[in-house]
Amino acid sequence: MNFLLQIITNKVLIVGVASWFLAQVFKTISNLILTKKFSFERLFGDGGMPSGHTATVVSVATATGLYEGFNTAYFAIAAILAIIVMHDAMNVRYQAGKQAELLNVMAETFEKITGADLPNEEKLKELLGHTPLQVAAGFVLGVATAICMYLFIG
Repeated sequence: MNFLLQIITNKVLIVGVASWFLAQVFKTISNLILTKKFSFERLFGDGGMPSGHTATVVSVATATGLYEGFNTAYFAIAAILAIIVMHDAMNVRYQAGKQAELLNVMAETFEKITGADLPNEEKLKELLGHTPLQVAAGFVLGVATAICMYLFIG
């Protein structure tokens, strides 16, 4: 039972989960403002403003630095992983989303021209990665969440 208590009282873990949750809520609200429609999928989906992945890993890295020290191996590991996640979000996953957009258009055009149905009925998911602005917003949210939790919760 002590193991479970240690997990649910782990401040760095709490900060990471809180930051992810806030990012998803902000993402849902910004989508609602832009589209005038509520999308439940935005609460759990990838892509959009701000980057939930970035907010999560940056908050974990920041909280690790605040609680354990910025000169520790723990912070170094968290910071390097945050950099990798941010790079992946802006480059690899963003480009995969752009490719999915193009493939969806190509498949739709093929079906219209030939009248043939392609075997895969589902469109490819297009909203995968993030723009630099979305990643920057996630970065700011992650740092702010970690600092606020550190100052107010300890």
